Order: sequence, then structure tokens, then C-alpha cells
Amino acid sequence: MKFFSSKKININSISIPTFNWTNVKSDNATLVWVNETDTIALSVNFFNLSPDIPTIKDINVIRNFYRNSVSTAGGGLVEVDLLALKELTAIKTIFKFPNQPQGVTYIGSFIIPFEKYSYVIKIQAIESGITGIRDSIVADMLMNKGLLVILDSGIEGWSSDPYNKEFRKGILMNKSEEQQYDPKFPKHPLSEVRRILDEIKFSITFKPEIMHLEKYKK
Repeated sequence: MKFFSSKKININSISIPTFNWTNVKSDNATLVWVNETDTIALSVNFFNLSPDIPTIKDINVIRNFYRNSVSTAGGGLVEVDLLALKELTAIKTIFKFPNQPQGVTYIGSFIIPFEKYSYVIKIQAIESGITGIRDSIVADMLMNKGLLVILDSGIEGWSSDPYNKEFRKGILMNKSEEQQYDPKFPKHPLSEVRRILDEIKFSITFKPEIMHLEKYKK
């Protein structure tokens, strides 16, 4: 175990695809790349301290933790799940935050916790140009099928937290943001976030010292 000492753990102990994007930041804690249109940023973040998440075992506790913190910041959940990155347990998150004066920013992450360290891989994609096209097309389609009802208070059933229908704070996920509609809108920022997360999931590599780290116990 001494051979894999903690001194060897660093930002470069994991490797992800960077899609030939421009590297705009590189230090001991953060690596950042941006795409050619400056609408998507990809980062790897290394934290030389214990994670602040409540658990890695109970998905309902994890979802509630992020639901409360993200809604307090004015955002909302699109997805929060546990998954395996190679042999390591990670948390996958996708959040949405409103832009001013219009549009949405989507932030997708893989959080990889260890007892004394953690890594966060993050993709941030900004809705730019003409916004709301995906929303409008999907809403029209669902209304034509009789699956949405327009009330004086808005469109019934259009927006909700993906895991708790009673939760109404922050900016809620809407029907058009379901993954089934991504193929119809491949350049939409949410589709891009999901695609990039999938590519990272299958391409990420870990150096040997990572696999010998003490796992997060909570």
C-alpha cells in the first residue's frame, strides 16, 4: 500500500476525452476546456479533502440533498443517479439554472468520492441564440395528443421535479427535457450534456493509484 502513497494522487490521476477542445485552465486543482463556440465548458476538479455529500449509498437521500441545495440557488434537478464508472461508484447529476434575460444553462457532473479526496467532472452548456424551440415543439406535440391541458394558471403537467411531484421550488424540469427527445434536438445544450457524459462514462480511465484509495464510507 505504501507504493500507492497519497502523494501520488493528483488531478492527472484520472483521464477523460477532451474532444480536441481548447484548454483554458490547468493547475493542481482544476483543468478546463471549452468548445469552439464557447458554449460548452468541460472541467476536471480535484479536491484534496473529504467530500461534503451526505452518503454514497442511499439515492433518495442524495436526491433530496441536491434538490434542496440547487432549488435554493434558483435551479432545479433534471437527473440524479448512482452509477459505476469502471469499478468506482459515482454520482451523476444534471441541473438546470435560468439565464438572464432568457434561456437555460445545464450543468452535468460525475462526482467520484473517496474517504479523503474527491473528483468532480463537470460539463456546463449554455442555451444561446433563439431559445425555447425544443420546449415549444414538444409542448405542441403533447397538446395535439391531448397529453397536456392549458389552464389559467399555466400548462397542467408540464413541469415537475423528476423524482418528487410534490416539490415545487426552484426551476422545475419540463416534459421537453426528458431524454427521449434528445435525438430530435441533438444540438440542444441538454442533449449535448447527456451525450458528453455518456462518452466520458465509457472512456474515462483511472491510474492505478486511484483504485487503491480508501472508498467513501458514508
